[in-house]
Amino acid sequence: MINELKKLCLLDGVSGNEKDVRDYIISRISGKCEYSVDALGNVIAFVKGKKESDKKLMISAHMDEVGFIVTYINDDGTLCFSPVGGVDERVVFGRKVRLSSGIYGVVGGKALHNLSDDEKGKAPGFDKMVIDIGVSSKQEAQSVVSLGDYVSYVSEFTELGKDKVKCKAIDDRAGCAIMLRLIDEGVEYDTYFTFVVQEEVGLRGATCAAYSVNPDFAIVLESTTAADIPSASDSDRVCELSCGPVVSYMDNRTMYDRELYKLAFELAEDNGIPCQTKTRVAGGNDAGAIQTACGGVRVCAISLPCRYLHSESCVISKQDFENSYKLTKLLSDRIFSL
Repeated sequence: MINELKKLCLLDGVSGNEKDVRDYIISRISGKCEYSVDALGNVIAFVKGKKESDKKLMISAHMDEVGFIVTYINDDGTLCFSPVGGVDERVVFGRKVRLSSGIYGVVGGKALHNLSDDEKGKAPGFDKMVIDIGVSSKQEAQSVVSLGDYVSYVSEFTELGKDKVKCKAIDDRAGCAIMLRLIDEGVEYDTYFTFVVQEEVGLRGATCAAYSVNPDFAIVLESTTAADIPSASDSDRVCELSCGPVVSYMDNRTMYDRELYKLAFELAEDNGIPCQTKTRVAGGNDAGAIQTACGGVRVCAISLPCRYLHSESCVISKQDFENSYKLTKLLSDRIFSL
């Protein structure tokens, strides 16, 4: 799955501009299952299983990534921009970026020696940063850039040590990669797979997909913040790399189905899969939208612990990635017995 993950992460797909990711996914599943693309851009795939059930399962992951959008062109040709999704200002300054028009740039701002005493030691706000595309006038910039152009991090897919990998957009191309593997291998029961859009800006794609599928159960595949660095301890670490997939009991959007929560841990223990939960109620994901769709859906989230989430240097454990797939497969088979 690592090669699949690399291909997916290196594609640009800021929320609302997921076309390249969607096209790749369609190329991978064509001929293997039935699928459709809805008005918002979600890919809804149906995989015929070996068995049928009167219950309906939806496995979902989002295609979009955080990024930026061009809002204004200055007289000197630099670009003003706004974040798309939750981006920490501290990780943006100095980064190489790529516009949806194909133009490259660098995020810059006031030079260090020009900062006031009050500004020193603080991350510049988005209103204090610009994208430098190497031109010298507004007219020159307007010939290659339009307001509303999307902007993505430029990032290499890099292996770190023996078990870690780093890239942008692991949130949530990892979930997409797991679903592609499940589709390739086939499923025990009829299953819907939804590759959804615009999670990072309000769970919009999942809201529509859930109403289209109308499932009884949903497994949401995600990435979640791991703060397991030396300066963090105890509950502040939230979850840790190399300790297995994360199964949550609650976050800021969802109260997860307690029976599914327990079942996931039982399956993990019975099959020798390390598994953990989050030590803090925080964040949220598409489960929050799916849970309240139609007449209500029983939801579980299996998340990949990830350091430096929403940056160009997301870091995960390859073993956690593999174990997330294993746990998803086990849960998707057993969920129909509930």
